[in-house]
Amino acid sequence: MQVLSSIEELSRIHGPVALAIGVFDGVHRGHREVIGAALEHAEQHHGTGVVMTFDPHPMRVLRPNDAPGLLCSTRHKLMLLERIGVGCVVVCPFDEAMSRTDAGQFVERLVKACQPLGFVSVGYSWSFGKGGAGNIHRLMELGSEHDFGVYGVPEVKVDGAVVSSTRIREAVKAGDFAGAKRLLGRDYSVLGEVVHGRQLGRQLGFPTANVAVENEQLPPTGVYAVRAWMDGIEYAGVANLGNRPTVGGVDRSLEVHLLDVSGDYYGKLMEVAFVEKLRDEQKFSGVEELKEQIGRDVLRGREIAASDDDK
Repeated sequence: MQVLSSIEELSRIHGPVALAIGVFDGVHRGHREVIGAALEHAEQHHGTGVVMTFDPHPMRVLRPNDAPGLLCSTRHKLMLLERIGVGCVVVCPFDEAMSRTDAGQFVERLVKACQPLGFVSVGYSWSFGKGGAGNIHRLMELGSEHDFGVYGVPEVKVDGAVVSSTRIREAVKAGDFAGAKRLLGRDYSVLGEVVHGRQLGRQLGFPTANVAVENEQLPPTGVYAVRAWMDGIEYAGVANLGNRPTVGGVDRSLEVHLLDVSGDYYGKLMEVAFVEKLRDEQKFSGVEELKEQIGRDVLRGREIAASDDDK
C-alpha cells in the first residue's frame, strides 16, 4: 500500500483521483461504506481510489481536553485499511494551520494537487474547514465549481442506532465485545510492539509477550481469550490486561500467552483481538495459586479457540 504524507503528494497519483475523506478511527462499518464508494468510483472511471485521513486526530488540536481515546493508532489504521483492499492512503498532518484553513481553500489544495480530482466521498454529516463551516452541501457546491463528483454516504445503522466511533468506544470500555464487533464488522483489536518485561510468566511456565499497546481505548482489566497476529500468522492465546497484583505489579500492561508456540518476539508488532473475557483480574495468596489459575485460564482459552475454529 502506498502511503503519502501531504496533500501535495497526490500529484503523483494516476487520475482521476477518487478521494474518501475522514478521520476513520476504528475503520468501522460506516467508514467502510465511505471508502467503498471511492474505490468503486475509481474502478468504474479507471482512476485511483485514495483514502485521506488525518494525524493527529483533529480533536487533539481543536479541543485537546475533549479528545477521545483512539480506537486505533495511525499505524494500526493503515494496517486495517490495507486489509480491506485500500491501495493508497494520504495521512494529512492536522495542525493549527490546517485548523484555520477554510473549506474553499482546503478543496482548492485538493483540486490543485490531483491530476485531476474526479470524486470525493464523505459521511453525510461530515464537516470540514475552519470552525467546521463546511458541510456536504458546501462540498457539493465546490464540486460543481471545480468539476468533481460528490457523494455524502448515508449513516449506517446497527441495532437501530447509527454506527459511530463513540458507540464503539463505549462498548469497548464496558467490555461489550459482541456489541463492538457488530459495529466494527470485526473483533476489536489493539496493536503494539513486544517489549521486554519482568519475564514472570516464563518463570511460572506460561511465557508471555508484553505488548506496548498503541490504542488508547482499552477494555476493563481482566483475563481474556484472544487471537493474535504477528508477521501475518494468526495465533490463539490468553491475555492478562491489568496490574498483576499478585506479583507486585503497578503499571497497567497487556501480557499475551500464545498457545502452543514460543520464541523471541521482542521488537515485533503484535495485533491482539479480544474474543471473550474469562475472569476479572484478582490477587492470589501466592504464585502457586496464581499458576494453578493460569492453567485453568489456558484450558478455557483452548476450548474457546477450538470452538472458533469449528465455526
